[in-house]
Amino acid sequence: MTELTIVQAAELLCRQDNILVLMHKSPDGDTVGCGYALCAALRKLGKHAQPVCSDPIPKVFSFLTEGFEQQSFEPEYIVSVDVAATTLLGDGLSIYKDSIDLCIDHHPSNTGFAKNTYVDGTAGACAQIICKVIKAMGVSFDRYIANAVFTGIATDTGCFVFSNAGAEAHSIAAEMINEGAESAMITRRIFETKSRSKLELEKMAMNTLKYYHDGKIAVIAVTAEMLSVTGAEESDTEGIASIPRQIEGVVIGITVKERSSGIYRISVRTSDGADASAVCSVLGGGGHKAAAGCSIEGTLESATETIVAAAEKELERLQ
Repeated sequence: MTELTIVQAAELLCRQDNILVLMHKSPDGDTVGCGYALCAALRKLGKHAQPVCSDPIPKVFSFLTEGFEQQSFEPEYIVSVDVAATTLLGDGLSIYKDSIDLCIDHHPSNTGFAKNTYVDGTAGACAQIICKVIKAMGVSFDRYIANAVFTGIATDTGCFVFSNAGAEAHSIAAEMINEGAESAMITRRIFETKSRSKLELEKMAMNTLKYYHDGKIAVIAVTAEMLSVTGAEESDTEGIASIPRQIEGVVIGITVKERSSGIYRISVRTSDGADASAVCSVLGGGGHKAAAGCSIEGTLESATETIVAAAEKELERLQ
């Protein structure tokens, strides 16, 4: 693995063509914003570039996906964006796990799987890095690219309320607005507009709420049965992970989501100095200090017990 600078990453991209840009499974606004912004920029340079994902892109991001021309070509260069480990690519993209030429990421837990890597663990969103790469490529911003970059930053900073929404995140977001980003539309679609099925799903999830460790840990569950009963889609679970941490007195908020029979996706959100990445890393996961994830095999009860035990160890460390 070779660690690059922003300029070196941009130069590499400018020398390539037929570029496939990989996004992580269960796509959020950051990986989607990065994938589509980078491909749009590469196309402005006359390159063939296509963003791909194992899972369907949530409808909430249709303002980026609709009308984006699909290109078919034999990939000559493989790039991943906002992907910390190849396990996050999903089954549909696993064929590329050993042939990724360039990884652009902002997760401190990045496993260094690519031939060339640029990782900035201080960036609140990977979209901040993509913005810098696009500038270094000499590509001018238009409304579409600005919308994509703004989407990535807004999503990963929780609409600029998370602790990772630093000065640079605000500065780049403001720059994108100046370049035409439709900030009001984007934040309304992502953070304020909910389908009835999503509201029903959130209500059912809240009914599972349990507290541990004197109320400093809160856990909610989302099961496959809940999705079936409410008619909710997988994308409707987006944002639910933030609910437990919003409760007064909670330091570690945990969402246990059933992915398939016997597999549970764990989302951890923290505050007051607790390290979500430390909680998840002991279980094979990772992420950021305030937001991380992992997967646990077993039953809902055993998965909950396992992640709560890891969270309690983190609270004990803080004492």
